[in-house]
Amino acid sequence: MKIITLLNEKGGVGKTTLSTHIASYLALQGKKVILVDADPQAHATVTLGIAKSSGFYDLMVRDESFQNVLRMVSPEVYEKPDEKPNGALYLIPSNVETRNITNSISDAFAIAEKFREVEDFVDVVIFDTSPTPSLLHGAIYIATDAIVYPTKCEYLSFDGLMESMKHRQQAENHRKRWGLEPIHILGIVPTMFRKNTAEHPDNLAEMKKMFGDTVWDPIPQRTIWTETTRIHSMVWTVAPTSFAAQDALALGKRFMEELENV
Repeated sequence: MKIITLLNEKGGVGKTTLSTHIASYLALQGKKVILVDADPQAHATVTLGIAKSSGFYDLMVRDESFQNVLRMVSPEVYEKPDEKPNGALYLIPSNVETRNITNSISDAFAIAEKFREVEDFVDVVIFDTSPTPSLLHGAIYIATDAIVYPTKCEYLSFDGLMESMKHRQQAENHRKRWGLEPIHILGIVPTMFRKNTAEHPDNLAEMKKMFGDTVWDPIPQRTIWTETTRIHSMVWTVAPTSFAAQDALALGKRFMEELENV
C-alpha cells in the first residue's frame, strides 16, 4: 500500500480535480483505491456525488471502523464508455467536523497507524488536503510516502508551493528522527495553464529551471473541467474524445509510472 498526498497551501489550484481524477484512473487500471477527503470543505466528497458527512472525523476521533466510514464510488462516475473499471474506488467523506480532528488527536502517528489496518485491502490511499496548514497536515506528512504538488503558474500559487515545500522539509526532520524514509516528491503539476499569456510560460520555464523533470506537463485550462465537476463525473466519462480527457488520462498514466519509483 502506498499513501500519496496532494498538497498546496494555496486554494484554487486544482487539488481536488487532480485527486479525484487520479484516484479514478487508478481504479480504472485495476487498483483498489481509497480517496480520503481531508478538507473541511469536502469538495472531493461533493465532486464524487456523495453527501458530506463526518467519515474522516469518525475514523480518527470516534474510532469508527473503515467498514462504517468507507463509501464505494459508483463506477458510473468514472468509467470510460468503452472500458469498465477493473478495480474499485472508495471515499472517506468529509464535512466541517474534519477541522476538529487535530484538537482531538495528540499522536503524530495516528493517521499512519490507523491506515495500517487496510494495507492488505487497498493498493493506494490518496489524501486530498485543505489549503490551510494545520497539525492535521503534520499527521498526514508522517503517513505519506509521496507528494504531488498541483500549482498554477502564478505568483500566489507558486508562493503556496514554496511554503508547502518548506513545511514538508520540517516534517522530514521529524521523520528522520523517527527513522522514517524521506517523502518522495512524485511531481509538480502545473494546472489551468494558459500558454497565450506572458506570465504562465515564463513561470513554467522558471519552475522547470528550479525543479527539472519533477515538473510534469502542464494541464491547459479548459471549461469542461468545471462542467464535469458539477455533474459529478470524470472528464473522460462525459467527454471521452475531448482534449481535457486526453490531458486527464495522460495525468493518470504519468502518476502510475512515477508511483513505480516509490
